[in-house]
Amino acid sequence: MAPTKIPTHDELVDKVTDLIPLLRSHAGWAEDNRRLHDEVIEALADAGVFKLRRPERFGGYNVDTDTLVDVGTVLGQGCGSTSWVASVYWIPTWMACQFPDQVQEEVFSTPDVRICGTLSPTGMAAPTDGGIVVNGKWGFISGAHHSQWQEIICILVPPDSDPYPVMALVPMSDLLVIDDWHTSGLKGTGSISTVAKDLFIPQERVLPLPTVLQGQNSTSSHADSAIYRAPLLPVASASAVGTILGMAKGASDAFFERLPDRKITYTGYESQREAPITHYQAAEATIKIDQAEFHARRLATLVDTKCVDGTEWKLEERARSRADVGQVVRLAKEAIDIFATASGGSSIYSGIPIQRITRDIQAVNLHALMHPNTNAELYGRVLCGLEPNTLYI
Repeated sequence: MAPTKIPTHDELVDKVTDLIPLLRSHAGWAEDNRRLHDEVIEALADAGVFKLRRPERFGGYNVDTDTLVDVGTVLGQGCGSTSWVASVYWIPTWMACQFPDQVQEEVFSTPDVRICGTLSPTGMAAPTDGGIVVNGKWGFISGAHHSQWQEIICILVPPDSDPYPVMALVPMSDLLVIDDWHTSGLKGTGSISTVAKDLFIPQERVLPLPTVLQGQNSTSSHADSAIYRAPLLPVASASAVGTILGMAKGASDAFFERLPDRKITYTGYESQREAPITHYQAAEATIKIDQAEFHARRLATLVDTKCVDGTEWKLEERARSRADVGQVVRLAKEAIDIFATASGGSSIYSGIPIQRITRDIQAVNLHALMHPNTNAELYGRVLCGLEPNTLYI
């Protein structure tokens, strides 16, 4: 088999940039139908988006983290839900690369395989001959409609030792899908729930979660790919920040596109761009986006640098990774709120993108691993010399 030709950073960014009109044209449909349009999934596959965290030995691109940020940002400018689903696929794809070689060969035998997942341990498992039996329900499974596999987390209860969390890979066909994604934001992500009932999972598709969080994988095939030996949370955080940054840039695009033709109703301003308050709002929001990009780039650079130099991750660096993604969320939300406030009453119509972006960033802001306050508290705790009060670091 001929080696895969890996596109350059610029080629990948150009491909997804060309998708922006398509993503925007289907964004309303995605909201109404609570899932991504099949045409969008096909376009992402054609652009190579599902190959970015796929190992090279399986025809993937295994790009650096900075490229993920740029691709996620462009996708987020087009449609926040689309970019969110893409970034969610990147993270469980990385997690699948922690499993033994024979499991990876099964999973990646599907071209452009899509793996959804979660980090919430909302299932229970019992050991049995050759594996475990699982019962549970997992919510917020973004991209489940278009996935072939799901990564699940459950608590394994051995008969003679303490319970502990494990991660497993399950074909979507083994799970019951619950169409319960009725939400105020990120509607297009199709983040439905899935259920397992007395599901047998073979032992080779089960790993202790702590080893995954630490980047201690069960394969020798990635010996030359340091990204697969990094801790999970910094990798996951860096995979998601482009989406958030892209939402803010998409809000900026939407605002400035409408600006020349808008007046400020019940005032003497025939053009909104003539008003000093608009100048202040435009500058303040744009500077916040610049600040958000600083944190996104710092996080991506840290992940890539640690992979290159091979040094051990310090606890403070791990905590700062969580803090950086929290700051990207906070600053992006503040910027989007400014643009939304400045968009006037006419922006409440569903065809105006700013109202959708506002709802989407509010949903992101509430995410347990992205919440600015939670992540800042964790970083401050570590800076004060205390142990983290979470495994997710």
